[in-house]
Amino acid sequence: MISTVVWGTGNVGRAAIRAVDAHPALELAAVVVHDRGKVGRDAGELGGLGRELGIAVTDDVAAVLAARPRAVVYAASGDVRPDDAMADVIRAIGMGAVVVTPSLYAFYDKVGAPPELRDPVLAAVADGGGSLFVSGVDPGWANDVLPLLISGLGSTMDVIRCQEIFDYSTYDQESAVRDLIGMGHPMAYEPLMLAESVPTMVWGGQIRLMCRALGVELEEIRETVERRPLATTVTTRTMGRFEAGTQGAVRFEVQGIVAGAPRIVIEHVTRIHPSCASDWPTPPDGDGAHRVVIEGRPRIAVTVEATDEGENRSAGGNATAVGRLVGAIDWLAAAEPGLYDALDVPLRPAVGTLGRKLP
Repeated sequence: MISTVVWGTGNVGRAAIRAVDAHPALELAAVVVHDRGKVGRDAGELGGLGRELGIAVTDDVAAVLAARPRAVVYAASGDVRPDDAMADVIRAIGMGAVVVTPSLYAFYDKVGAPPELRDPVLAAVADGGGSLFVSGVDPGWANDVLPLLISGLGSTMDVIRCQEIFDYSTYDQESAVRDLIGMGHPMAYEPLMLAESVPTMVWGGQIRLMCRALGVELEEIRETVERRPLATTVTTRTMGRFEAGTQGAVRFEVQGIVAGAPRIVIEHVTRIHPSCASDWPTPPDGDGAHRVVIEGRPRIAVTVEATDEGENRSAGGNATAVGRLVGAIDWLAAAEPGLYDALDVPLRPAVGTLGRKLP
């Protein structure tokens, strides 16, 4: 069994606890939290398993890493604390751990990662014998392995479009929805996630990775952003009131320019209420979906819907993102130490999980 630590118990960490517990090759060794109010609680409770695992969560990072776990699922946020997240991950790699995480956007494409970030990771790999694999929580597979897989089903392609279409009123992270994305703020407010160059910083690596896999030259990356105000005041189930005239919907694209045109596009369409920007694409069930559309011959469209955690509908996407990361741990543990990305790590069948009873 591969001793595995889950670091963080937010949307990603909860799903990671469940995924590690269910994986037949992994053993949950510890759960690390930053919130002292969670210290001492059982990991099964925080993971939403409905049963105790006999593992009390801890904030003693040094003690957890000193036990030399073979793997770490780093689920702590890197959005507002990128330097701290980077330091945590390097520390774990330097202790010999395989680290999987969605928190370091720069490593979606290992080739394009800036040297000032890549070099310390490679030094930690050389010193400690650990590894790093980063895949997005949006989820990453929808912007790399899925479009690349179905691209092989057609004869010709003109555009590959990866879409996240989502009702953010179901997302269990209010600070991100209101402050990072800007929902409910006046239209004059400038959300960090929509600031110039930030979408490219987050999703540009996946554009570069797909270009590399397809053997095409990326000329540049462009961004487009549209925002719409709410026509009426709305009240959501999870986050309360959003006033008329404030931001109610966002649509942005990160475009990979190939042969003079946008050929690889990652697009997000998000709302705080279905009534806002109703002319934009909508998910099939009203809550959320991930879609890949290949314009070509033939035209191919694949839509994926995932649900988890009952009313927290956003948890399905998080859970599949975590499944990709946790499912890679045993492969990474058997591979040579190193820095890996989605083109290296295979997406494999979930051997040993079919028919296992859920709590």
